[in-house]
Amino acid sequence: MADDRFPGVSYVIPVLNEAGYIEHAVRTVLAQDYPGERELILALGPSTDGTDEIVERLAERDPRVRWVRNPQTDIPAGLNLAIRASRHPIVVRVDAHSELEPDYTRKAVAVLQRTGAANVGGLMKAQGRTPFQAAVARAYNSRIGLGGGQYHGGTDAGPAESAYLGVFRREVLFEAGLYDESVRRGEDWELNLRIRSAGHLVWFDPDLEVTYWPRDSWEKLVRQFSATGAWRGELVRRYKGRNPLRFFVPPLLVLAIVLSLVLAVLQLTGVVHGWPSWLLSAVYLGPLAYLALLLWVSFVSERGATARDRWLYLLVLPSMHLAWGAGFIVGVLKGARDVVDTSRTG
Repeated sequence: MADDRFPGVSYVIPVLNEAGYIEHAVRTVLAQDYPGERELILALGPSTDGTDEIVERLAERDPRVRWVRNPQTDIPAGLNLAIRASRHPIVVRVDAHSELEPDYTRKAVAVLQRTGAANVGGLMKAQGRTPFQAAVARAYNSRIGLGGGQYHGGTDAGPAESAYLGVFRREVLFEAGLYDESVRRGEDWELNLRIRSAGHLVWFDPDLEVTYWPRDSWEKLVRQFSATGAWRGELVRRYKGRNPLRFFVPPLLVLAIVLSLVLAVLQLTGVVHGWPSWLLSAVYLGPLAYLALLLWVSFVSERGATARDRWLYLLVLPSMHLAWGAGFIVGVLKGARDVVDTSRTG
């Protein structure tokens, strides 16, 4: 007889060019200490690095693993394909770059049942395998790095704006219309906004932890954050007045830096001089304060174990902030419907 405490669970993972990570992600799903029925559905984009062969091999070894094709490559489309192919009342989103703690599912389902929430999530605990990736992970785990979201460092359980990945009641996903496939980045926030607008509860619990492996090169990091920022700008266009103020800090920083550079040129060439020059020089205060913050964080408050760690952190933080901020400005001005996260394709 089925135990109502442990309803069946379907894990869904969108996958594209993840040969270096997908097997670890799948193994942590299959190793969950959850006694209820389980299945894993992977949505395979057109990978070129051998990812499909790895997934097919894993599916042959374990009947709980299934896969569907995702010719569109986009994450929301892949998630919807996998969710539609799922069979159980609980849907757990997993990222190909993530690894679940063994008790993640059991704890999350218990939280769903205790709170009556439609979706629950916990902490993203970023980690790195290389010095650069470790520096990115430190930035992910820092309030200075990504800041604001509960899943980057929250300590108190309670209602949340959004959730990292998410453990959902399947019927609520269909009630909300699943993921919006026109939103290529920020799809979690957008879906959770619709879930909350329908009167359902989204819940954060810091006891739920997921390991996340961030991008492992500077180029991929910049491309990822540029695309994410552009899509946040698109969401600001779509949902006016519904976006937290923290999203506007990076673009304001980018604008302050651009204005500072323009003013510096005008001052050096004598176009701007005298008291107007002194007055306009106030624009330098923002970038100077930001530089001071970067130096303090990188070499004092969050200093790494070695000099290389500190200098990498000093590179990573502004790369994330400025790429995101510049992308945001583009997204607000032009929209982001044609913006793709190319960090996943090469």
